Amino acid sequence: MLKRLQLVLLTPLLVATAIQAKPNQETMLEIEALIQTVADSSCIFHRNGSSHDAESAAEHLRLKLSNGAKYVNTSEQFIERLASKSSWTNRTYTIECEARP
Repeated sequence: MLKRLQLVLLTPLLVATAIQAKPNQETMLEIEALIQTVADSSCIFHRNGSSHDAESAAEHLRLKLSNGAKYVNTSEQFIERLASKSSWTNRTYTIECEARP
């Protein structure tokens, strides 16, 4: 009975640990490459009603990754869970770029 109780008590902890796993090094390099692409662009990024240059947008994405890495295991999850909208207002981020000839 004691072993069964221990397993029942440990199961939520094991599940929470699995959910909060951090991205591996390869994924972190891929995410950093995506963020660097943002930084190197000439686009204007709009979030929560204000506009930001590309470098500021990249800094913001790095901050979000630093604070929320436990919620992503892949670069796709980074885009979906952290980089697409505000976690405070739930408003979607938008990007404005000049068209290339």
